[in-house]
Amino acid sequence: MPSLLSASSPTRTDKRVGGSFRDPCGFVFVRDGRVLRQVNKRYQSDYDQLIKSGLYDALVAEGLLVPHKELGVEEAAAPDAYRVLEPERIELISYPYEWCFSQLREAALTTLRIQKLAFERGMTLKDASAYNIQFRGSRPVFIDTLSFEKYKDGSPWVGYRQFCQHFLAPLALISYVDVRLLSLLRTNIDGIPLDLTAQLLPARTKLKPALLMHLHLHARAQTRNADEGMNQNATPRRKMNALGLRGLFDSLTTAIRGLTWSPQGDWANYYSETNYSDDAFELKRELVSEFLDDARPNSVWDLGANTGVFSRIAAEKGIATTAIDFDPAAVEANYRQCQIEDRHNLLPLVGDLTNPSPAIGWAAEERDTLEDRGPTDLVMALALIHHLAIANNVPLTRTAEYFARLGRHLIIEFVPKQDSQVQRMLRTREDVFDDYTQEGFEAAFETAFVIERQRAVSGSERTLYLMRRRVDAVD
Repeated sequence: MPSLLSASSPTRTDKRVGGSFRDPCGFVFVRDGRVLRQVNKRYQSDYDQLIKSGLYDALVAEGLLVPHKELGVEEAAAPDAYRVLEPERIELISYPYEWCFSQLREAALTTLRIQKLAFERGMTLKDASAYNIQFRGSRPVFIDTLSFEKYKDGSPWVGYRQFCQHFLAPLALISYVDVRLLSLLRTNIDGIPLDLTAQLLPARTKLKPALLMHLHLHARAQTRNADEGMNQNATPRRKMNALGLRGLFDSLTTAIRGLTWSPQGDWANYYSETNYSDDAFELKRELVSEFLDDARPNSVWDLGANTGVFSRIAAEKGIATTAIDFDPAAVEANYRQCQIEDRHNLLPLVGDLTNPSPAIGWAAEERDTLEDRGPTDLVMALALIHHLAIANNVPLTRTAEYFARLGRHLIIEFVPKQDSQVQRMLRTREDVFDDYTQEGFEAAFETAFVIERQRAVSGSERTLYLMRRRVDAVD
């Protein structure tokens, strides 16, 4: 067998994933485009239990855990390896602050389901991070194979505090206060602090036994620990028998299921208010389909996707598609429809192009920007350019440069000033957008793209373009 020293051979190019360094049991790294996970020797006993107990097979069979292949330790990226795993690849890594309410809720219930199955086989989750869940279309899947450890009789669930901060707190804040509070997860990578959650929640939530226990009283206990000089984020090591733990899991499940959120807005009428007759709208759908066939992408990011009507054109062609919109209500509607359709290749996400997800965490490397998670094969930007240029004052050249960094191809719709949607924007502001013309649009985008096709959408003022990124547009 080759020496493990060969794992650091200069002929190999290994890059450790920035969000995988805190666990001494192993880490994730990328080699030649393959995502691999090294299992260190200190995790040997727990890993063997995961496999021999049948837990791994049970979770994979239910679609709850990403499956993996076992490779030889000669593939390790560092010494002290027990196993090297190659998990099935997730098309696009997403983060909890990019999810809609129902996605976060499903991720929470999935985590609890996994914990219950693990407990039945003598194991437990040593953490309950929302970042351990990813989505394959509408389906959440657990990705951290090394989160399982042997259960010790009488031990509490060490993931309890983290579950409350990552899942229960943001879901309760959305349900009882405001959906925009989900963004607190962006500034609190370890979850929303429970004392802050308790302050923001209305007093009536104390009448809900599960919220009283898991949020309000839990927050009070953390504060008391801090006053006594203990780590506020520590989980108390009180003894808890198996019956008590099952009761805890059931109580948390009931609490999560009891939280709801109703999106505001009539999204069924959205597309009827975009200056398209039925014939023009159908022509636009046909053109998008044709342009996708011309570009033949393997992946698509639909920016400003709303409820995902055009995203579905790509998904129905078997293309891995991500539908991004700034409005949580639109993303919620899209995700609920994906659940009904049981779509495996359409992922709705919340994202604001004028303030996209930043790089955060230790050394700003634990969570990547959207750009760093790309590029995708093709970007779609339909009925979007006027929102960026007119409503947000983003110059056309800057938009072209950014889209070129995001994707290799671009399907984009130009909406001229005479369009009533643009006219509505200009009613409340001075028209200082002299370059916002079709000629100015084409000139700006030709700095980064080659225009391959363009078609006027008959019955509207708009034009659809298929573009290919210039070779020298991105370093």
